Formats: sequence, structure tokens, C-alpha cells
Amino acid sequence: MNIKFRLILMNFMQFFIWGAWLITIGAYWFQNKHWSGAQFGAIFSTMGISAIFMPALTGIIADRYINAEKLYGTMHILGALTLFCIPLVTNPTTFFWVILLNMIFYMPTLSLSITVAYTALKSKNINVVKAYPPIRFWGTVGFIIALWTVSITHNETSSNQFYIASAIALTLGIFSFTLPKCPPLYKKTGDKSLVNLLGLDAFILFKTPKFAIFFAFSLLLGAALQLTNAYGDTFIQDFKNIPSYKDLTAVKYPAIIMSISQISETLFILAIPFFLRKFGIRYVMLFSMLAWVLRFGFFAFGDPADGLWMIVLSCIVYGMAFDFFNISGSLFVETQISPEIRASAQGLFMMMVNGFGALFGSLSSGLIIDKFFTHADKSKDWHGIWLTFAAYALVIAIIFPFVFRDKHGIEVKHAADLA
Repeated sequence: MNIKFRLILMNFMQFFIWGAWLITIGAYWFQNKHWSGAQFGAIFSTMGISAIFMPALTGIIADRYINAEKLYGTMHILGALTLFCIPLVTNPTTFFWVILLNMIFYMPTLSLSITVAYTALKSKNINVVKAYPPIRFWGTVGFIIALWTVSITHNETSSNQFYIASAIALTLGIFSFTLPKCPPLYKKTGDKSLVNLLGLDAFILFKTPKFAIFFAFSLLLGAALQLTNAYGDTFIQDFKNIPSYKDLTAVKYPAIIMSISQISETLFILAIPFFLRKFGIRYVMLFSMLAWVLRFGFFAFGDPADGLWMIVLSCIVYGMAFDFFNISGSLFVETQISPEIRASAQGLFMMMVNGFGALFGSLSSGLIIDKFFTHADKSKDWHGIWLTFAAYALVIAIIFPFVFRDKHGIEVKHAADLA
């Protein structure tokens, strides 16, 4: 089987698992279980908690001790077991711990899948900057199909979404053991420093001002991503409580509306090599920040009736907001580091985005929404919520170009490959 096709299957299933429940878990939480918003913020913080240590830890293990594809498969099999158990939970406290366990297994697979793909492609002398975005494109397709599957079958508030995700996770876990071998590349040296002994070589990247600033803004943008993951579907679902909106198609099938974001993502993924070559990582990340401002701003003024076009535009700009930061960021890291610390460095990037960033975004947003934007009847002021998030992204976008300096880092190193 062609190596690219195998990596496409891997990416498809990787993000199908997430798409089956990530966007709709808010509807399951609020409309099925009827638990509180503050508790829901804690649930979404599990991604951040697990991503703080698991991607970096598994990155060290993959760099030094165990084949990346075997570790990747093991994580998915364990994740499948926990997903299967989630519907059995009947209280928010236990739900938190089960979701946390699932995230401990799932979050490192995001960076491990990148490690497996980059290692497999480079073993065949294929340029990752040109080849990876079209492969990663199919991950987004998997996310979209998962959303549509859950929405069309009316399982957005049902426990079936977790059973669907569990089945695909088990399939991917088994399939992973057939992927190209990705053995540890780390070579032992005479260095007996504590950093080396603990496998923390990638953390030395923080000593480089360019990387330190890059990782700091990765954290801040990771918080923005968490905001849209946690509240996008719930925002549209809430219109069911307004008689004039409850029978509209957008309100009946919110996951399908939200999947426009992923459709847009597929288009922007394919544009990444061009934008990196033309503008460099500095401006590509700035475009992402400005897109986040528009993402939240359009939500603030949109509704499922006359304002549906704003919600649709919000979903369209999401493609740039996500891809130009997340995927371009992983490619930037890959082109700047040694292969011996590939898994560790990608794990470090994931730690900043989905770890500290997600934790910051989920906890702070839950508290802010409960304190300032939740009415006595528990309804939410979504206009104020989205404007606050837009202001946050705008401040980041204003500061970033003045502090991050990169002279077309990817192009300098791989100009011939990108031409």
C-alpha cells in the first residue's frame, strides 16, 4: 500500500475520533446531563491538563526507547477503552476523571501522528512541507464526516457519539502497528547533564528567543482554539430556547453548520506551502490571529436567521485561523530542529498549544462566562462572550509582529524544495 495513502488513512481516523464528540460534548453535557457551566469548563480543561505532560513525555519515549508507530497504536487502543466507558458515567466528578484518562491517551497521539508522518515521508526522501499538508487534509475530512455522522443520526446529545469514537479508535490502534517503522533516532553521547539524562533536550529550544516567543504565542493561540471548541456548537444549540429560531435548519443541525469550519480548513491546508514560501511563518501566524478576531466577531453578531451569513463567514475564516497556526507551526518546528528530537519537539509544541494554552482558555473562559455573561435564568449573553474573545485575539495580533522576528525561516532552509 502506498505510503501516502496509509498516512491518509491514519489522519482520517485520527481526527474522526475527535470530531465524533469534541464539538458536540457541550450539547451532551448541557442538554442531556444538565450539569453546570463551571463544571463544563473543568471538563474541557482535561485536554490542557493531559497535554501539559503527555505529548512531551511520549515524545521523549519515541525519540529514545519505543517505535513511534507502536506507541501511537497503544495509546489509541487504551483511548478506545475509555471512550467506551464514558456513557456509563452518571455524575460530573466521575465524568471529569474518565475524560481526563481518555485525554491522557489521546492528546499525545496528535503529536505522535505528526512524528510518524514526518519520519515515514523523510525515509522515502519526500519533502514534508509540500507532501504533509495534502495528507493532513484528509484528517480534516475525517473530522467533518464524524460531525455529519453524529448530526445526521441526531446523536449530538446522545452517548452514541462516544461509542462511535471508541470503535474508530480501536480500529486505528490496530492499524497503527502496520504503519512504517519509526524507530528511535536518538544517539547516546557522553553528555551526562540532567537535561540529557531526563530526555529534555527539546526544552533547550526555549533558550532561543525566536522559539521562546513562538511557543509563548502558541500558548495564547491555543487558548483561542479551545474557546471555539468548547462553545461553538453550544452557542448555536442555545437558539433552541428562542421560539422564533428553534425550528430553523441551522438550529436543528448545528454540527453540520459548524462543519463548514472544517470544510474551510481543508482549503487552507492546501494553501499552506504557498503562504509559507511567500510570507514566512511570522506573517502566516499573524494572518491566523487576525482570522481569530473575525471568527469571534462574526459569531458575536450572527444568528441562525438573518444573521446566518455571519455564522457561515465565521466558519469560513476558521480554516485560516486554525491551519495557519497549528499545521504551519508543526512544519516550522520540523524544519528548525534535528531529527533526533523530532518527537520531543513536536510534543513540546503540542504541550504549549493543547496543554498550557487549552488549560488557560478553558478555565479562564468558564470563570469569565459564569461571572459576567450568565444571567439569573442561566441563559448566556453570547454577544458579549464572543466580543470579549474577539478583543483577546485582537490584542495578541497587535503585539505579535513587534516581538516575533523570523527571516523566512522555512524558506531559508528549504527554498529549493518549496519552489
